[in-house]
Amino acid sequence: MLPIANDVRERREARGLSQSELGAAIGVTRQTVAAIERRLYSPSLEVAFRLARHFGCGIDDLFRWEGG
Repeated sequence: MLPIANDVRERREARGLSQSELGAAIGVTRQTVAAIERRLYSPSLEVAFRLARHFGCGIDDLFRWEGG
């Protein structure tokens, strides 16, 4: 598991979106969304900005460092 935690799943589910729908909205695959949510993949800075913009928040509201 990567040291960067996120609230992508919680925000996606709160909006009633599937992983596929969110992926389509930000230009990535469902598999990429799933990997980000499970902390198996850290998104590029561009994708992080797209996610934050989609959810109407700042990157630091969506992602946080939990590493040592």
